[in-house]
Amino acid sequence: MPDQTIISHRTLPLGEARVGFRGRIVALDMHSADGAGLPGPELERRLIELGFVEGATVELLHQGLFGGDPIAVRVAGTTIALRRREAMAVSVAPMKTPS
Repeated sequence: MPDQTIISHRTLPLGEARVGFRGRIVALDMHSADGAGLPGPELERRLIELGFVEGATVELLHQGLFGGDPIAVRVAGTTIALRRREAMAVSVAPMKTPS
């Protein structure tokens, strides 16, 4: 597998990313996921159990037709569906595969 390097130190919430986005998780921020439906500690536990941990590579594969919700995300080799408001808790830095 080719080496993947972070191309930006700028971070954004995964919930704001577009289809095709590839990045690395830099942090979980439960304050950014207000209104996610789950209490902060429970959402954090769920995300960690699903593989959303610092340093993991994520890719946004697909989004729902109406309102872009839910999104399909590949993390740790697994495809997971998330609501965008839950994905707001995942801070990511964009990355690029060198050509």
